[in-house]
Amino acid sequence: MEETKRVLFVNSEIFPYMPESDISTVGRYLPQGIQESGKEIRSFMPRYGNINERRNQLHEVIRLSGMNIIINNIDRPLVIKVSSISSARMQVYFIDNEDYFHRKFIYEDADGKFFEDNDERAIFFARGVLETVKKLRWKPDIVHCQGWISHLIPIYLKNVYNDDPIFSDSKVILSIYNDYLEETFSEDIQSKLLFGNLKKEHTSMLEEPNGINLAKIAIQYADGIIMGTDTLHPELESYIKKDLKLPVLPYIKISADNTKYIQEYNIFYDKFLETHDKKK
Repeated sequence: MEETKRVLFVNSEIFPYMPESDISTVGRYLPQGIQESGKEIRSFMPRYGNINERRNQLHEVIRLSGMNIIINNIDRPLVIKVSSISSARMQVYFIDNEDYFHRKFIYEDADGKFFEDNDERAIFFARGVLETVKKLRWKPDIVHCQGWISHLIPIYLKNVYNDDPIFSDSKVILSIYNDYLEETFSEDIQSKLLFGNLKKEHTSMLEEPNGINLAKIAIQYADGIIMGTDTLHPELESYIKKDLKLPVLPYIKISADNTKYIQEYNIFYDKFLETHDKKK
C-alpha cells in the first residue's frame, strides 16, 4: 500500500487570522485543498499580537511548548499554540514568544518603521517550526514556504536538518512574492543565524542584509519555485530563471473561489514526489 504523502506549510499569513491577501488566501485554502486531495498536511504561522486568541480559540499545546531557542546568546522560550478551522477540518499551529510576537503591529511600528529585531523573529520562527515538527515526529515529503518570514526555512533545512531522519528526504517549495524586499535587516544577521552545521559562508549573500538577498538565499536552497505574483522583482526573476534554472510554476491567479491554483500546485508537488519515489 502506497504511503500517504505529507506536506508541511510554513506561512507568514493565514486567513481568517490575518486580513485577506494573496498570501493569506493561499495559506487558508491551499492546505485544505491538498488535504482533500488525499495528502496529510500541517500548517504553521507566527502568533502575531493582533490575533485575538479568544475569538480564534487559540490554546497552548503544553507537550510541544517548553523548549528554549538561543538567538544572539539569549534563551527565549518557544510556545506552541493551536487553533482549528472547523469548516476546513484543519488545524493551524502558531509559533509564539512574548518578546517577539506580543506586539500590536506585525512587521512595522506605529510610524511604519521596520522592527529592528525582524531578523531574530524570522530566525525564531524558522527554528521553532522545524523543532516542533521534530517533536511531532511527522516526516514531511514537501515543505512549502511562503512569505518573507519563512525564508530561513530552506537554508536551515539544507544545512542543519539535512541529516535528520525527519527532514532528510524533504523537498522545499518556495512561493515567492515581492513582500518587504527593500527592507534592511541588522548588520549582524549572519552571526545570529549560525546554528548547528550552518557556517558564515552559507550565508554570504546576507553580507548586504536586505529583503532581496534574504529572498535570494531562500531561492538558493529551494528545490522548486512557485511564482506568487505576475510582476516579480526583475532581479529575483533573473536569479531564479537564468542563474539557478530551478523548476518554476508560473503565476496563477489566486482567489478564494478559484481552485485552479490548488490543482496546479498539487501537480507541481507530485513531480518532486515522483522523482523521489523513483530514486528509492
